[in-house]
Amino acid sequence: MTPLDMTWVRAQFPAFERAPLAGQAFFENAGGSFTCQPVIDRLFRFYHERKVQPYGPYAASRLGGAEMDEARARLAAMLGVETDELSFGPSTTQNAYVLAQAFRQSMAPGEAIVVTNQDHEANSGPWRRLAGDGIEVREWVVDPETGYLDPAGLAPLLADGKVRLVAFPHCSNVVGEVNDVAAICAQARAAGAATCVDGVSYAPHGFVDVGALGADIYLFSAYKTYGPHQGIMVIRRALGTALPNQAHHFNGDVLYKRFTPAGPDHAQVAASAGMADYMEALSAHHGGPRDGAAAARHAHGLMRAHEEALLQPLLDALAAKNSARLIGPARAAGRAPTVAVALSRPGAEAAAELADHGIMAGGGDFYAGRVLEALGVDPARGVLRLSFTHYTAPDEVEKLIAALDKVI
Repeated sequence: MTPLDMTWVRAQFPAFERAPLAGQAFFENAGGSFTCQPVIDRLFRFYHERKVQPYGPYAASRLGGAEMDEARARLAAMLGVETDELSFGPSTTQNAYVLAQAFRQSMAPGEAIVVTNQDHEANSGPWRRLAGDGIEVREWVVDPETGYLDPAGLAPLLADGKVRLVAFPHCSNVVGEVNDVAAICAQARAAGAATCVDGVSYAPHGFVDVGALGADIYLFSAYKTYGPHQGIMVIRRALGTALPNQAHHFNGDVLYKRFTPAGPDHAQVAASAGMADYMEALSAHHGGPRDGAAAARHAHGLMRAHEEALLQPLLDALAAKNSARLIGPARAAGRAPTVAVALSRPGAEAAAELADHGIMAGGGDFYAGRVLEALGVDPARGVLRLSFTHYTAPDEVEKLIAALDKVI
């Protein structure tokens, strides 16, 4: 795989040159990424030239609607799904809540949903609340030592054929290990259950082929994939048309509107096409395909190879510290560059000290209190989380490791 041209990559993100971000090493990317220039340009243009009700008969309105349609079509193609199987919402949390209401209306008492204790609360809480409506909620639990979500543990939960949905993360926002989504989806499908995959913590590291993975629902957040603050939701047609409409009655026949009760943020939807612009430019600059799904796959490979090369030294440094418990695997292959460590003091305190060394990191429970409790970590104390992505430079990881030697 061609090494990333870091000069080119970082030039696509204006934040690196803006105070108070310049000179700081950014390691809280799991909380939200920097925004790429194509997204900023598209948002600027929409607010200056297209800020009218879209899909009308006049030029500015037609152009605004066309840009919104472009974003949906290009992102859907990159994710390997049909255009109308992708919809936008205000956030992934809101999208999951709307989906849970649709399942609530379509399920009978005694039917079941499987959730995990590895999830961020966004893909756990809305489903768990359905227990109050007579729906059985079954929990697929992680290994208490490693945080690993063993597919063998799912089999007995599916055995009686009552499960309608399995909700699980592509990877945890604190454990970091990448789950075998394709295998889990196949396992659920064989038992007659649909799947809802929380891709929020994985998508920043490359757009995946949702069609190949076999997920019925795939959720992620554009503000963590170099874009605006939108939740992106893939719902495959067979499931989406079977669930009851959650939108205005006159939108019930349009798949991408059925699970968006409120009107979309026109400008942010249109600006989301900038994420496709960036992925295609990243691929093309490094000698890969110039458009569509092929470009997305090539960009994904470039990003992951760079991240894994930078991740292993950080994991090695943390694993060698007796005063820190590394959460998740100590190998870079098969995990995202989201690294949490449990300390004898609050993670937020360590993050604050790292800030004095020019490191922007995070501390807390990150809405993942269930998995922290399962691992024996007090959510009130939380963890120190260090997360990066493909635009992180090798010297920034070196700076982080040096700072950790002083803080931990």
